[in-house]
Order: sequence, then structure tokens, then C-alpha cells
Amino acid sequence: MRILAPLFSLLAMPVWASSFDRPMPQAQSATAEFWFAMGSLGLIAALYLVHRLVSRK
Repeated sequence: MRILAPLFSLLAMPVWASSFDRPMPQAQSATAEFWFAMGSLGLIAALYLVHRLVSRK
């Protein structure tokens, strides 16, 4: 394992790394907001149904 340590340090040199381009945030569309709201309501409904299924009477 001691023999591989210098090899790994050579492979991890910053010369081999590419430059990082920061992602540009995009505006959220009305369609995306609508489907996010529908998904949120569906998740709440599913959680309520699971609550009803596992609750003791």
C-alpha cells in the first residue's frame, strides 16, 4: 500500500482538474410551480392516507 500512495498523489494533481463553471440559476416557470404544488398536495394526501391506514382504533 505504501507503494501506491505516491501514485495516487500524482493522479490527484490539480493540473488534471478542469475549471469549475458555476451553474446559473434559472427563473422558475408558472408550469413548474403548478406541478410542484400538485406534487406537494399529493404527498400530503398520501401521508394522510398512510396515517389512517396505520392508526390504531
